[in-house]
Amino acid sequence: MAASSERIVLGPLVAAVDQGTSSTRFLVFNAKTAELLSHHQVEIKQSFPKEGWVEEDPKEILQSVYECMDRTCEKLTQLNIDISNIKGIISDHSEKLLIITVWLDLRTQSTVERLINKTPGRNKNHLKHKTGLPISTYFSAVKLRWLMDNVPEVHKAVLSHRAMFGTVDSWIIWCLTGGKKGGVHCTDVTNASRTMLFNIHTLAWDPDLCKYFDIPMEILPSVRSSSEIYGLMVSGCCPGCLKSGCLGDQSAALVGQMCFQDGQAKNTYGTGCFLLRNTGTKPVMSDHGLLTTVAYKLGRDKPAFYALEGSVAIAGAVVRWLKDNLGIIHADTDLEKLAAAVGTSYGCYFVPAFSGLYAPYWEPSARGIICGLTQFTNRSHLAFAALEAVCFQVRELMDAMNQDSGIPLSQLQVDGGMTSNRLLMQLQADILCIPVVKPSMPETTALGAAMAAGAAEGVSVWSLSPEDLTEVTSEKFDPQINPEESEFRYARWKKAVQKSMNWETTEPLSNGSGQYWFFYMSH
Repeated sequence: MAASSERIVLGPLVAAVDQGTSSTRFLVFNAKTAELLSHHQVEIKQSFPKEGWVEEDPKEILQSVYECMDRTCEKLTQLNIDISNIKGIISDHSEKLLIITVWLDLRTQSTVERLINKTPGRNKNHLKHKTGLPISTYFSAVKLRWLMDNVPEVHKAVLSHRAMFGTVDSWIIWCLTGGKKGGVHCTDVTNASRTMLFNIHTLAWDPDLCKYFDIPMEILPSVRSSSEIYGLMVSGCCPGCLKSGCLGDQSAALVGQMCFQDGQAKNTYGTGCFLLRNTGTKPVMSDHGLLTTVAYKLGRDKPAFYALEGSVAIAGAVVRWLKDNLGIIHADTDLEKLAAAVGTSYGCYFVPAFSGLYAPYWEPSARGIICGLTQFTNRSHLAFAALEAVCFQVRELMDAMNQDSGIPLSQLQVDGGMTSNRLLMQLQADILCIPVVKPSMPETTALGAAMAAGAAEGVSVWSLSPEDLTEVTSEKFDPQINPEESEFRYARWKKAVQKSMNWETTEPLSNGSGQYWFFYMSH
């Protein structure tokens, strides 16, 4: 190994912990060029102990963070790159509760129904004027309420002031900055805005919201901006590095796609699908089933920017289902080849409502459905229908967003793991009837997180001034079918959606309890 004095000094470097639903990644960027130098990824196991339940192990998540950091630093050292020049580290994720129930988890449906029942007129949007969110199984306050009601250990810990609550970013920050030995218990405005306990206008925990859910405010983390120094890392391969930023993953992707102007939008294809449109410094409330959320606040003294968001529960997760549950593919990359072999669903339509339907319906009782099957239908047609289903769901989000904003999108910027599927990208352009633009550097979520960390006051190695931002090369997919065909296929799929929402489950979701850690997780 080369001596430290002989190592390449590229500086300054900025790292990002990208903790997602299905994997954890650690990525290191050159702050001057935005070049990705090295990264490592570890898959996260999910367990499904009962129908509608989705759990992950917080200790496994933390271990995956350390493993990714160590392996990435080893790779950089092998490249003779001086890792001591890493100036800032950021984490991103949201809406996953570290107890740990994942955002897809439906066990809280009875809690949601009880909360809605006590609102005037049984209105699921009763809290939307403060939170920007409907009362839904998706958000963490409902999950925490369920745990306090159903897990005695959690209830006792809260009453005896031995509990701390937070989204997964706050868990990672707390652990990396010392844990029980003085760790910093904080989150940022983007993650806080997904809890239903945070007032998106005052940018603070709201006493009335906490009272509504009967959750004590003292267990909540302090709320910071998305770009500031939170503390020093005391563990991992970078002890002494500044922990200098935090963004929810979809906010990070918005920043990474450089959507800093009112009206700019991006769609991320991960476990789910998430379409965000920057609405500037004033929150816009949706009349068409979208969320209003804090997009980012890049500094203590900087204004908060807001976004409209459309959330789809199942996108990449449908690939995992086809692989793990049905066994019709052996690897994720097989899906594109299988679907391309036929180039049509042959009238087969798939609504993957495995966790109910999110935007624009917010219907937790919806169930997945495959219809239009004939004796001719084979696994290739089903694979094509699965890809189309992702695109149809994004079309629903875009239609709602265009109605809310009054200005239709002229093209869609995209990112996320599924964008490597070129057939999916072409299908998306065909179904939206507008161009789809994919950046050549796919790691936009991690890039956005790194930009926020590097721009933090006291780090200041990454300029976010428009004239200093690196121009990103991209690939464009133009629509290749006529709008009439697109509308016909979309209308047929919408009929299938209605069937999925009228489906009655044979067994009610269990209201049992289990053993959990204590903290929450989003897309």
